[in-house]
Amino acid sequence: MAELIVALDVASQREVEEAVERLDGAVDFYKIGLELFTAAGPSVVRAVKKRGKRVFLDLKLHDIPRTVERTVFSGADLGVDLMTVHASGGSAMIEAAADAARHCGAEAPKILAVTVLTSLDQADLTDLGVNRTPVQQVEALGRLALDNGADGIVCSPVEVARMRVLLGGQALLCTPGVRPAGSDAGDQKRIATPSAAVRDGSTYLVVGRPVMQAADPCAAARAIIAEMTSCAEA
Repeated sequence: MAELIVALDVASQREVEEAVERLDGAVDFYKIGLELFTAAGPSVVRAVKKRGKRVFLDLKLHDIPRTVERTVFSGADLGVDLMTVHASGGSAMIEAAADAARHCGAEAPKILAVTVLTSLDQADLTDLGVNRTPVQQVEALGRLALDNGADGIVCSPVEVARMRVLLGGQALLCTPGVRPAGSDAGDQKRIATPSAAVRDGSTYLVVGRPVMQAADPCAAARAIIAEMTSCAEA
């Protein structure tokens, strides 16, 4: 069964604690991204873990292998459950992250490799000198990631069906860019509904603004989970 991860798109630990309290009983998994981690630091991870929740630390690491390795060890010490690296960091960097996680034992974070950001489209890749289509780039980076020890990848819901076939049933496929029908796409360019993402094989659906900015965040989260469940049971 696919799981909902709510992105804590706020700027302070106080707002995080308020959000987790509001969503208690509906959401058990939260994403802490670069903005929040830079503003509040490791204490915000500890605050969420203290409440018995799981944490997806989405820092999209992209550095020399040694630096990434040491950062994964630090993430493991914080008790995070998922961490991200950029697949474009290359095979040695991905392998260093995966090896570090393996040395942390059964409670180590799973390593997800970011393929192509959901804010990018064909024109953006062309600007970057990438001659592949977004789907081709996701496929190439996805294979690179899994071949070098990553547990899974981050891709848009547009590519997830193809990646499930290509990478097999054990790969963790995390899809940001999930929007309930009628929601504002924001800065996301390659999006899909929760039901489509589940149908196509997503493991984790990351949703931020449609939950966090809802008049009733708990009701919004429950509605998304209900849509995910009904699709899985169909």
